Amino acid sequence: MNTTDYQTLALHQDGAVLTLTLDRPEVMNAANAQLEMELCRFFTEVSHDARIRVVIVTGQGKAFSAGGDFAYIGEMMEHPERFLDAMPYSKRLIFSMLECSKPVIAKINGHAMGLGATLALFCDVSFAADHVRIADPHVPIGFVAGDGGAVIWPQLVGYNRAKEYLFTGEALLAPDAERLGLINHAVPAAELDARVRAYAEKVAAMPARAVQWTKASINIGLKQLAHSIMDASIAYEALSNATHDHREAMNALRDKRKPEFTGN
Repeated sequence: MNTTDYQTLALHQDGAVLTLTLDRPEVMNAANAQLEMELCRFFTEVSHDARIRVVIVTGQGKAFSAGGDFAYIGEMMEHPERFLDAMPYSKRLIFSMLECSKPVIAKINGHAMGLGATLALFCDVSFAADHVRIADPHVPIGFVAGDGGAVIWPQLVGYNRAKEYLFTGEALLAPDAERLGLINHAVPAAELDARVRAYAEKVAAMPARAVQWTKASINIGLKQLAHSIMDASIAYEALSNATHDHREAMNALRDKRKPEFTGN
């Protein structure tokens, strides 16, 4: 695969390990349409590169990913047809990760919010620096957690815990996320690179096909679940894109004030 042919991702190969870095630090690696499309493409292309045995996903700068780019969210609010155009990519991103033949490790170097949290949690194994906060704040901005959060949070922490955090968008510190099973490991920030690298090399040294087919076997149930949920959750998110409360939340963020929700 061509590791230089991306505009929002930076790729670096070291032996059999490829590091994918979300590369929009000016907006805390928030996702826009191009980033989502490039991620879909990456996870498909890397599956066919025999030189790569393990993928590490991280963020450029201080954040892993702030979630959706607010400018992009605002654009979709004003032009709902653009949300509809983007809907297939939301589902394709999740399935490109689940179907990626290579084990994917999340190196959560900074806060992971919304779609950023979803991206991290759909990785096969996750390590986070212990200062990191992880949250899915769709609901506080009047959005349905439609881009994968409704699928993965209940599988990791259980249905009631998932609803507790998704209903409010409350953030979890990495050690608490580890305790609840949301992530695999919370480690001191100074140790994050070494811990992730050591695990990546350990996996890369294993029989590649055995690792890949084990991942494929484990993900069968998760793919079935995602198929049964994501069309509905993305459709509900599209409906929430047109609500008064979503517009009020976005206006309140712009005006730096508390939103006044009406339930509409």
